[in-house]
Amino acid sequence: MLELRHFSPEHIVTSQTIAVQRPWQSIQAALGIQQPVFDQGLFGAQLERQAAEIPGAEALKYLEREFTFSTFNAEASRLANALDELVEPGDVVGLHMPNIPQFCFALAAVCKLGGIVTGVSPLLTSTEIAHQISDARIKVLISLTDLAPSLTGIQKVPECLTDIVFTGPLDYVDGTVIEAPEIIGVNTRTYRDLVSDHSPVFHQRIVDPAQTFVIQYTGGTTGPPKGAEISHYGINAGIQMFNASAPPPVPGKEVFGSAFPLFHIAGLTLILTCVQSGATCFLFPNARDTDAICAAFKKTPPTRLFAVPALYEMLLANPAFRDLNFENLLLAISGAAPLSSTTFAALESVLGAGKISEAYGMTETGGTTSNNPPTRAKPGSVGMPMPGSSVLIMDAETGEGPLPSGEVGELWVSGPHIMKGYLGRPDATADALKSFVGETWMRTGDVGYMDDEGYIYISDRAKDMLIVGGYKVFSVEVEDKLCKLPEVRSCAIVGAPDPRRPGNDIVNLFVEASEQGAARGGDALMAKILTFCQENMAAYKIPKAIHFVDTIPLTAVGKIDKKQLRSKL
Repeated sequence: MLELRHFSPEHIVTSQTIAVQRPWQSIQAALGIQQPVFDQGLFGAQLERQAAEIPGAEALKYLEREFTFSTFNAEASRLANALDELVEPGDVVGLHMPNIPQFCFALAAVCKLGGIVTGVSPLLTSTEIAHQISDARIKVLISLTDLAPSLTGIQKVPECLTDIVFTGPLDYVDGTVIEAPEIIGVNTRTYRDLVSDHSPVFHQRIVDPAQTFVIQYTGGTTGPPKGAEISHYGINAGIQMFNASAPPPVPGKEVFGSAFPLFHIAGLTLILTCVQSGATCFLFPNARDTDAICAAFKKTPPTRLFAVPALYEMLLANPAFRDLNFENLLLAISGAAPLSSTTFAALESVLGAGKISEAYGMTETGGTTSNNPPTRAKPGSVGMPMPGSSVLIMDAETGEGPLPSGEVGELWVSGPHIMKGYLGRPDATADALKSFVGETWMRTGDVGYMDDEGYIYISDRAKDMLIVGGYKVFSVEVEDKLCKLPEVRSCAIVGAPDPRRPGNDIVNLFVEASEQGAARGGDALMAKILTFCQENMAAYKIPKAIHFVDTIPLTAVGKIDKKQLRSKL
């Protein structure tokens, strides 16, 4: 049972007071957005339903191969029958793969078995993989042969791991024969050998929807990654909330275009959404290959796009993207990081007006917390809470509130989509989940404000907000301004403790120059940046140190990796 800390009585506000601060509900009602009625269907059962109702509709598109819902379900069932010999209900299966069909089949197979999945990033080192295997108690790992060196490099395989199943990127394309590497202390075999001769029929087992379905690891920006436990019901509710806030998908008619990695919460919920919605999903193993993405979109135009600002910017830099036909596009979601006003304008000129919707979410809230209604979006905002959820702005230091509209504080989120807690981390769980006015709230660590209509504006991550001379410096604000300079391709503001002024930060600016900026030369570019800052921002916001880098590092999902940048200071 999860233990929650409680506020003292003087901090409690009545439910009636809280209701006054939910102005978004009247707007949603006017837009015809209804509060969702949450069903408790499991992913495996949803896949079986689509296989029965729209068997010939395309579910997955990977390279030159297409998988119908019928084939998807058959392959998932074949794998479930094979894994039934290795996995008991409640066991954890790790998925160590990029965006390939086997990831999707395994996700459904483990659900059908009543197991738990955890995505293991292909970017992790041997030490990091060993930590996740041990922390999540992974029993079976399904991995890509190309990633074998990171597994053979593990000095001592955790005892919980009994089997590693190796698959190849072309297993379902040209049948390339692969061999399973030997790893001391664990059984290894190939995916194809495992599933061969198994029946393509396996029905979803009865599982309590409150049980954990996913152990999703956070990015570890403030320490070792933590495993957020998300239930079947929670992740399903999040999807239904998101679908209720946008034009409802038409089964068998929708094409979702995205390169979100499946091992990340955004990609994971996307494939679950596609199955629940009866939509086609592209699988791009390399999110940076914009030529391949554009070629796929030219052949099969998407009806909905999902990407991070960094990918939208890479696509905009590819002339082929600007030549695509987006007449059938209904919605373009941008999330994981702020979309600059410059990128928003450029993207809208290609996709068409009124289609871009910025969204906001985090691992612990099942991927999405708020988004802009497509017909009533506010540029610069991450929209309003999804129907069925609530957001409060609370004092970031005292936890008191909620604060009035327009005042900056920490975002607290409540709803059926939030995590159960952090695996094996009761202290971290108690710090993140709070009981308030009879509900459980997730402290996001994000700083922002809400306007009088209930639209949310993110100012910064709490850890990325700097204090200079008692004033708050929001890194997002400074970065957005600097990215308007044609000489700056990308930039990041990172704080460092000021040894001469305890409690204050030194504003560090990391810059990835554009071709125009590189042509200026370092000294001239630095002078240009400083002059721009002096003319466009308060003195306390101006960077005190400027660092030029070849490339601003990004996380797997496309966020600026400030943890890596901090290590350079």
